[in-house]
Amino acid sequence: MSTTSLDLSRAYSSFSGSDIRVVIEGETMGALQALSFAIQREKGPVYVMGRVDPLAFSRGKRGIAGTLVHLMLDEHFILKNPFNNLLFVADNDEIVATANDLNDATSLADLDSVNGQLDPITGTVPFNASNISANYTVRGAWYVDQIPPIDAVIIAANEYGNAATMRIYGIEILNEGSGFSVDDMMIENQMTYVCRTILPWRPLGRWNLPSGGQFVQA
Repeated sequence: MSTTSLDLSRAYSSFSGSDIRVVIEGETMGALQALSFAIQREKGPVYVMGRVDPLAFSRGKRGIAGTLVHLMLDEHFILKNPFNNLLFVADNDEIVATANDLNDATSLADLDSVNGQLDPITGTVPFNASNISANYTVRGAWYVDQIPPIDAVIIAANEYGNAATMRIYGIEILNEGSGFSVDDMMIENQMTYVCRTILPWRPLGRWNLPSGGQFVQA
């Protein structure tokens, strides 16, 4: 089989951000703007008497961390699929209040409907010692650090017909930051995360364009 110029250009093509999609829990993250990661491992020199230079290096723990940048559209992404379906066990005393009327800027927080009757002295929900399980509620997260561990599948496909994929397993979001000013054109949510492991980029396959676009898996 002869090698064409299309084969050569396809072999050396790469992927841009517009070629990449991120899928979490089966849902495409359409408003995700950036994803990064860094892998770091502890390595320490081993010294012995009579030598200036290290004899070897010992290997310790590995850590993987990164950032996520998400575009804020009409609502926070935590209220959308798939994150609104990821549940955790919350202490009733920690559940935040909601507004009685979102359309009323003077509306007071609706604490009692969320937490039950509050203690007038401490302002918290009294602990129910006679029914321990009643002190906890299974519900969706309202902070990103409450989201259970998630896996991300990153898929890349370009116009030359190449496709690749990588995976990030056990993502735990640590913190979130955002802000807005008169000079901002959009609102972004910036997050940092740690994870268990990463499956690096691997070829998924390619579309054989000269033969009519048949996909050949790697």
